[in-house]
Formats: sequence, C-alpha cells, structure tokens
Amino acid sequence: MAGISDMMLSFVRQHEAWAPPIVFVLAFGESLAFVSLILPATAILFGVGGLIGAGGIGFWPIWWAAAVGAVLGDWLSYWLGRRYGYAIARIWPLSRHPDLLPRGEALFKKWGILAVFVGRFFGPLRSAMPLVAGICAMPQRPFQIANIASGMIWAVGILTPGALALRWLL
Repeated sequence: MAGISDMMLSFVRQHEAWAPPIVFVLAFGESLAFVSLILPATAILFGVGGLIGAGGIGFWPIWWAAAVGAVLGDWLSYWLGRRYGYAIARIWPLSRHPDLLPRGEALFKKWGILAVFVGRFFGPLRSAMPLVAGICAMPQRPFQIANIASGMIWAVGILTPGALALRWLL
C-alpha cells in the first residue's frame, strides 16, 4: 500500500492540475461502502495536505474536491442501504466484516443523526454509517444535513494536518 501512496503523491506533485480530480476520487472511495475497506485513501489525502503545505497546490480547490467526493460517496452508500437493505451485508468485503453493520446499527439506533455525523470521522464507520442509515430508512433530509456538514469538516480535518505540519517544519 505504501507504494501506491508514494506513486499517487508523486503524480500529484508533478501534475498539480490533476490534484482536485484525484482528491475527489479518493474522498469518494474513502466514503463509499465496500471501497473504503480496501482503498488506502487516508494516507494519500494526508500526503496531499503536505503538498498543500509545501505551497505547490491551493487549499480551496482540494478542499472542495475532498468535501464533494466525501458527500457523494456517503450519499451513494446511503442509497445502496435504502435500495438493498440487509442483503448488502452478503457482498464482499462486508461479508468479511460481519460485525460492522450490527455495530453501526446499534450506534445509529442510539444516536441517530449524530451517529451519521460523527461516524464520518472513524475509520470503518465512515462508510458503514450511511449504509446503515439507508438500511434503517433514515429520512433523506436529516441524512443529507449530517452528510454535508460532516463532509465539509472532514475535508478540513484530512487536509489541514499535513499542510500545517509541513509549514511548521519548514
């Protein structure tokens, strides 16, 4: 996985114009059920934050790409949950993590919209919570409020540490 991260960051460093579309795809995949469990996007996105800190790439286009990618990935996960219900748990890679959906459902039933919002910031829950919200038939409006708000904050949180750390070190 480190090789993929290094290759991707090297490409972004050499081809800055491709940074927003690449960040969009990474954030989308990081938030999408199934894909997030196998994609090393978090490390790459932190690295892109470092490239922002190095001064080569503007923050706002990258932030926008990360936020929109994350929001759309969660929305698609929510839709998949609404459309397929618990049958989706039989599909790989969720079938290899049988505890993920029940844990997400327990969290969702206890905290509702707050679970969708906070779930964005915790590894496997990032893509499981929208799926669970869809399975549990959470209404669209509260889901989208939590989705959009958390996506915007998550994008700042994933990019800023690398940007600030590199500026501080230089």
